[in-house]
Amino acid sequence: MAVIQLVPIGQSGEILNVPGPLSDLISDVIDGTVTLYKTSGFVPPWTGYLALLNNNVVGTCAFKTPPSANAVEIAYFTFPDFEGQGIATAMARDLVRIAQTTDSGIRIKAQTMPESNASTAILRKIGFSWVGTVIHPEDGEVWEWQL
Repeated sequence: MAVIQLVPIGQSGEILNVPGPLSDLISDVIDGTVTLYKTSGFVPPWTGYLALLNNNVVGTCAFKTPPSANAVEIAYFTFPDFEGQGIATAMARDLVRIAQTTDSGIRIKAQTMPESNASTAILRKIGFSWVGTVIHPEDGEVWEWQL
């Protein structure tokens, strides 16, 4: 299994201990995360992260918003050059660990496209259960998962 380090993305996009220069993809992730903070709030540790493996930024993951109704949703994305190495699984596990360490009673949710794919396999592997289909305002029909 990949051993990654999650580096928080600060409220204004600041990051610490990430080797530069940053690619356009990483800069876009940081900019998108800062924009998300403006609408959902910046409440550590319920934030966005860059994932490092061997001093390379290999992906990004986040809590989509701070907890609401005792639940939080996770999201993760492995950059294409690093897929198939267990990085998404490691990011999802780390987000679960952060959530459960911060609030042992919190419900952790995730959403996927409504089909079996790598993300559904990851969620099953780390203990999530499929709870049903919901309509996402931007993505349309998605599957919802819960731990």
